[in-house]
Formats: sequence, structure tokens, C-alpha cells
Amino acid sequence: MGKLTLYDITVARETIAEERENVYLKRTPEQRFFGVLQLNHISVIMNGGQPLKSPQGKGIIIRKANI
Repeated sequence: MGKLTLYDITVARETIAEERENVYLKRTPEQRFFGVLQLNHISVIMNGGQPLKSPQGKGIIIRKANI
């Protein structure tokens, strides 16, 4: 699992974005891929076991479930 970073509100958003970008660019493609899979897994758990989006028939059209 990743780490949670809390930022002081006096830190500029540009500084935070630059720091996050540097961390992301230091990761290997494999680490980036598995990070996305981990986020997807967490989102399904937090949505009661249902994916946030599901395929609609044939093709690549994806819809968000109506709540």
C-alpha cells in the first residue's frame, strides 16, 4: 500500500504537483501499472464490491452505475 502525505496549507499547489510528478516519474512502468490495479481494487471495495464503471454491451462504451 502507498503512503498518505499530509501537506501544510501554506505550501503552494505547484510545489505539491511537482513533488508528486517526481515521485511518479521515478517509478518503473511495472510499478505504475500495479499501482493502477491497486487503486481499482480499492475503489471496488469502497463501492460495496461493485465496480464504479461497467461495460455496456459490445464495444468500448462504459457507463457509470446510476445510484
